[in-house]
Amino acid sequence: MSIARPLPHDTAQLHVTGAARYVDDIPTPANALHLAFGLSSIACGTIADLDLSDVRAADDVVAVLTADDLPFENDVSPSIHDEPLLSDGTVHYLGQPLFLVVATSHLAARKAARKGMITYEESTPIFTIEDALAANSRFEEGPRIYSRGDPEQAIANAPHLIEGTLELGGQEHFYLESQAAMVMPQENGDVVVHSSTQHPTEIQHKVAHALGIPMHGVRVEMRRMGGGFGGKESQGNALAVACAVAAIKTGRTCKMRYDRDDDMIITGKRHDFRITYRVGVDDQGRVQGIDFMHYTRGGWAQDLTLPVADRAMLHSDNAYHLPHVRIESHRLKTNTQSATAYRGFGGPQGMVGIERVMDHIAHHLGMDPLAVRQANYYAADGSQSTPYGQTVEDFVLHEMTDQLVESSNYHVRREAIAEWNAANPVLKKGIALTPVKFGISFTLTHLNQAGALVHVYQDGSIQLNHGGTEMGQGLFQKVAQVAASRFGVDMDFVRITATDTGKVPNTSATAASSGSDLNGMAVKIACDTIRARMAEFLAEQHQASPDDIRFQDGNVHVGDNVLTFQQAAALCYQNRIGLSATGFYKTPKLAWDRIKGEGRPFYYFAYGASVTEVVIDTLTGENRILRTDLLQDAGASLNPALDIGQVEGAYVQGAGWLTTEELVWDGKGALRTHAPSTYKIPACSDRPDIFNVALFDNENREDTIYRSKAVGEPPFMLGISALMALSDAVAACGDSYPDLNAPATGERILDAVQKQQGGGDA
Repeated sequence: MSIARPLPHDTAQLHVTGAARYVDDIPTPANALHLAFGLSSIACGTIADLDLSDVRAADDVVAVLTADDLPFENDVSPSIHDEPLLSDGTVHYLGQPLFLVVATSHLAARKAARKGMITYEESTPIFTIEDALAANSRFEEGPRIYSRGDPEQAIANAPHLIEGTLELGGQEHFYLESQAAMVMPQENGDVVVHSSTQHPTEIQHKVAHALGIPMHGVRVEMRRMGGGFGGKESQGNALAVACAVAAIKTGRTCKMRYDRDDDMIITGKRHDFRITYRVGVDDQGRVQGIDFMHYTRGGWAQDLTLPVADRAMLHSDNAYHLPHVRIESHRLKTNTQSATAYRGFGGPQGMVGIERVMDHIAHHLGMDPLAVRQANYYAADGSQSTPYGQTVEDFVLHEMTDQLVESSNYHVRREAIAEWNAANPVLKKGIALTPVKFGISFTLTHLNQAGALVHVYQDGSIQLNHGGTEMGQGLFQKVAQVAASRFGVDMDFVRITATDTGKVPNTSATAASSGSDLNGMAVKIACDTIRARMAEFLAEQHQASPDDIRFQDGNVHVGDNVLTFQQAAALCYQNRIGLSATGFYKTPKLAWDRIKGEGRPFYYFAYGASVTEVVIDTLTGENRILRTDLLQDAGASLNPALDIGQVEGAYVQGAGWLTTEELVWDGKGALRTHAPSTYKIPACSDRPDIFNVALFDNENREDTIYRSKAVGEPPFMLGISALMALSDAVAACGDSYPDLNAPATGERILDAVQKQQGGGDA
């Protein structure tokens, strides 16, 4: 069996040697052209005059296109057609593409794009939550509300009332490979698109609309991305469409890639949030009633703001039973980059909100925050449901928490930290244990489907294709392990080819942690179809039952006869047995009404728990993560090595979001943190010196691929424990609640410490 083996990433060697081919590495044909956008220099207004004469006269420029030059639809939005590829005369944010330069080199295109002379009629931009509320600038007519019970009465009747506000910043994806695309014109006006995208079918769809041709005239191929994290779910549309339009106009291959600064200035980020809460609790810290208010800045176009905000609402309970709850969500439109998908897709923001509440309750009551969390956990017997009505049937966090408390020595360390803080006036330590309950499935139900194409060749080698995309997470290796296990052969027999819309159509984005769940099952179904044909034929040949045919250890056992898999494949081919099959899978049990906020949006939940210990310098705000202990529920892991790698990386990325990664816009709407020099992702030296990671032994109760669980997004939220540990350290500086916002930069920590030392109400 190849399943459950800790095999290395299938192209790890290519990654570390630099031999892995990305879009920018694909050899371009002779006479290929290169593209760049000319960008707006204001955040809001209209274009009074667009003088591009100097652009057209620049060296090596072949063409310059504006919105009027586009042949068909001027739209690259993944949702409601509100995102023009090139400005239609209105400017919505600083950095918006206004025109397109086509030149003979990348550098020439970029230089020429800066020569545009644009005159604007500026309007007052909307940047902040307050601005948007005052102007009633939003993507829906009013707020969306999910509720259960009577929270107002429950809060009023509770012995303790706690209120607060939490500010959560956005996050830049900072994938190593920036956005890139290359389009090659074909016969009959067709095109082949190479795009660094998580969603090849969406690229196919948008390019077809932009060219006015059917989708069968567009073939999108994608072998690998250098990271995605949600930032390549919809943000790559603009590059692919621009290249396609230019390729058809010039008859030449066209290529486009963003430099890092352009990428950060043009593309969307994680949504930032403001969360206010009112909660009534009893003397044991149990929530009686709670009222959340979510405000999120969606930027200038809708993109995926509505489902992101929905998922934030759906994860506002995290691991806790909330008997009386109201969640109100405002999706605000502002003159900033259009916020987009990011690992967790709103779930992290909702979870941080409830984790802040748990910490605030503990501080108010003078309790260990872990005790408050455990007092509010869902019941393990499946008797309780979420605020949206889904029964929590598989809650394992009681057992996971006990296991992590013991392995991390939580209670002893918490006592030692209290002693340290009493003796040390400058350096203060903090510790926190936070849980994760994350729903797995697309909340847009029809996206929960996948296809696959599998070929067994007459020499026994196996080639397969599926709709998932590889962005470094090891999806291809996991799916190859599935195929090898179904045929009982070594991994050397299996080759996965580049994701290709010409092989598997109508695919969903590789997102929502569903890559292995969906594509693994589709491949299994295709493999089993071929295997059944082979078994039926071999059983006839040897007067045996198909049920007695076994595929294992590279052989096919037919009663007392043993054939190598190669021999069996050759024999089937010679007897005209079909050795190619498609597989299709759709996730069962889903039923969701997103307007009412009722139903079962998730097939199952993935769980995790993390303990983080930190130290802060109260004189400077400088801080360090000293130790981290993680326990992640990956079900029956398909590949423990890959899953542990995902958990490690997700934690660091989650902690980075909540500590060092600060996005700063100036008063004109210009993103000032648009390069590694000003935007600080965690470096290797920021990882904990002690970093313990384990997988929880827990087979998925639902019939997923080999009973595994998703492990892409869920561990990202393990990073929440870093913020809560920092808050715990700040709390040691005084008596008031720390009220530490995110990202908890050194400046914010120092400010919080000074407020603590100045006193205040708990």
